[in-house]
Amino acid sequence: MALLVAIPSLVLTDTSNDAAQMAALIAMVAAVVTFVEYFSEYPTFLEFRNAPPFNRLRFLALFFCVLFASLLMRSAGNPDDASLLKDLSFSAAAVLDIPFSPIRLVTIAFGDLSHLVDISTVARIASVLFAVTVIVLVLFWLHARFIFWPIRKKAFNFWINLPLFDPTSGRDVLFRLKRDAHVNLALGFLLPFLIPALLQWSLGAFDAALLAVPVVVIWILCAWAFLPLTLMMRGIALFRVAALVEEKRRRAYAQDDELQIA
Repeated sequence: MALLVAIPSLVLTDTSNDAAQMAALIAMVAAVVTFVEYFSEYPTFLEFRNAPPFNRLRFLALFFCVLFASLLMRSAGNPDDASLLKDLSFSAAAVLDIPFSPIRLVTIAFGDLSHLVDISTVARIASVLFAVTVIVLVLFWLHARFIFWPIRKKAFNFWINLPLFDPTSGRDVLFRLKRDAHVNLALGFLLPFLIPALLQWSLGAFDAALLAVPVVVIWILCAWAFLPLTLMMRGIALFRVAALVEEKRRRAYAQDDELQIA
């Protein structure tokens, strides 16, 4: 986690001393929080802690998003820089940057900053990040659907993996799991379209020069790509947990019927 937070400061050559120090502080905080969460006996807020590869895939997705965005941002200042990632970014932008797509909306959101930010670079970075998140989402869906996640190796502990979800309060737990899954999937689908609109709406509240700083652009684009991925992965995971609960109830009811018949 510390390395992930520090990647933009390490890759970009024009990072100021203040930005580097702030990145180092945030990196240490992220490392400590992650260490305490995973080595504590009692869960706090991190979901699916003992249900790999949920958090591993999320970390890898964010890691590659930050790394690729940083490398592409650095190469944008060097026209002579030729790399496979840069070529792939042009190809991804050619395919994904179409009317009404999330990538096109991102470029429109940064349109007012065209004198400070290279819009073509933003489109290429957004296209690569979108492709990364789609790949990770498909991998997790395949794992959850066909490899018996999260009970392939051990039983699923509801309290440790969903510490913020109280199964004893409110309506039936199965109804609440499916409801939350639908809400997460819907928000995950809508956020790539909503975040650019919110960004453009809030441009007047911030200094445009601040939003045009390369590190800030990187983190805005990574948040635009990663937040929908997290919500959709959580929705898929909750649907899978709901299916496990439903199957366990079905078996319990079948066993009770057999006992009554006997």
